[in-house]
Amino acid sequence: MSVLSGILRRVTVESRTPVAARMAGTALTIASAIGFGTSGPLARMAMDAGMTALQVATVRITLAAVLLAATLPLRGLSGLRGVRWRTLTGYALLAVVGVQVLFFIAVARIPVGIAMTLEFTAPVLVSLWIRVVRRIRLPVHVWTGITLATAGLAVVAQIWDGFRLDLIGLLAGLGTGLCTAGYYLLGEHIAGRADPLALTTCGMVLGAVAIGFVCPPWTIPMPVLATTGSLGAPLWSLLVALVVLSTVLPYVLGVLALRHLSPALAAVLGLIEPVVAAAMAWLLLGQSLTAMQMVGAVVLLGGAALAQIASAERPAPAQPLVP
Repeated sequence: MSVLSGILRRVTVESRTPVAARMAGTALTIASAIGFGTSGPLARMAMDAGMTALQVATVRITLAAVLLAATLPLRGLSGLRGVRWRTLTGYALLAVVGVQVLFFIAVARIPVGIAMTLEFTAPVLVSLWIRVVRRIRLPVHVWTGITLATAGLAVVAQIWDGFRLDLIGLLAGLGTGLCTAGYYLLGEHIAGRADPLALTTCGMVLGAVAIGFVCPPWTIPMPVLATTGSLGAPLWSLLVALVVLSTVLPYVLGVLALRHLSPALAAVLGLIEPVVAAAMAWLLLGQSLTAMQMVGAVVLLGGAALAQIASAERPAPAQPLVP
């Protein structure tokens, strides 16, 4: 998902960053968001070809772990010193396994654009956690963002018409947002301690081990990988694109972007992910949203952005999240 990592961090660096560097960071962030935004349509095509959401998530996590682990001899794990194993495990279960499995379940049952939009409820959930659990009073503009996001969610789901969306898909999409929110709260214990690439590599490897217990690699139907998908390409090539173009490459671009932009600004730019997801779903899958759903998605994202910017005074992990 996603470049949402600025949710708990103050915007302080833009005024001191040279214009050229800001432009480079903006371009990298947009490229990263476009890459992440294609993950839903590619995964849906794989599922339409015969794979389950869990199998697609297993392939994505496992192959991404292999590619990232191949860079360890160059970098090592020194960037993880001071990070507890239970924190790394929580990161793997929430940010890697939880987000991706629930997102793909949502993609299998509801329009891709809406599934991606629901992930962006995370800023609202974090704000509510801060108010309810930590008992910290929230500014008026945060409540405004929460209200807008809630109203947008109601419009997207069309609750007045008995929930036009599949209920399981809707809950899975909200679960993606919940896991993302948990990742950002967990990030308060990681911020400034871990190298982003080392953390993601370790998280992917631990995530691959965890999901391997639920969906062992040998349960993936190998003959299906040779079948031709809707684009006329074999299924295995779609999975390679999902891993390289929609996971590893956009993540690296996101990390590079954060050298030139604050996480908060990168997070706001990352809001184009649902737009990319909806556009690609229309082009590749023929999916379209109603005018009311598009309005609801815009309102939801606007509320999430408002809550996100308003909450930017708290520290966060300076790294993008893989949706």
